[in-house]
Amino acid sequence: MISIIVAMTKDRVIGRDNDLPWHLPEDLKNFKSLTTGNTVIMGRKTYESIPQKFRPLPNRHNIVISRSMPMAEGITVARSVEEAVIKAREIGKEAFIIGGGTIYRQSLPFTDRMYISYVAKDYEGDVRFPKFEEREWIVEREEKFDEFTLVVYTKNGT
Repeated sequence: MISIIVAMTKDRVIGRDNDLPWHLPEDLKNFKSLTTGNTVIMGRKTYESIPQKFRPLPNRHNIVISRSMPMAEGITVARSVEEAVIKAREIGKEAFIIGGGTIYRQSLPFTDRMYISYVAKDYEGDVRFPKFEEREWIVEREEKFDEFTLVVYTKNGT
């Protein structure tokens, strides 16, 4: 199963200056709970935005997509989204695409499920989540939190 996990504003803002524009502890807790024990797939910039002490993300198989990044301890390097998806499927656990914007856009065709945290407040940003055809997705569940609403989508027909 290939899943996307992302927090975004109603205007699809997901990042600013290679960081999150917000601090939502409940969303981070949810991210950790869902991804721990599974595979995470990310682009090089997302990997580099993670504080050094948390790299690679612990208790997860980390796949980093990069054409130039050398192999490093604790991560698997893939040269494309397609290669990352193949590697993740070989591992056999749920794989979570965790960013950034370009990786999300390239991953949508391979994605079976999306965990989207819709942030209640507006934030400025320079990276946006790609538009997707809502009719291609079914809302599996919705959970309201103080600062965001988590919506889980499943691809129609999967």
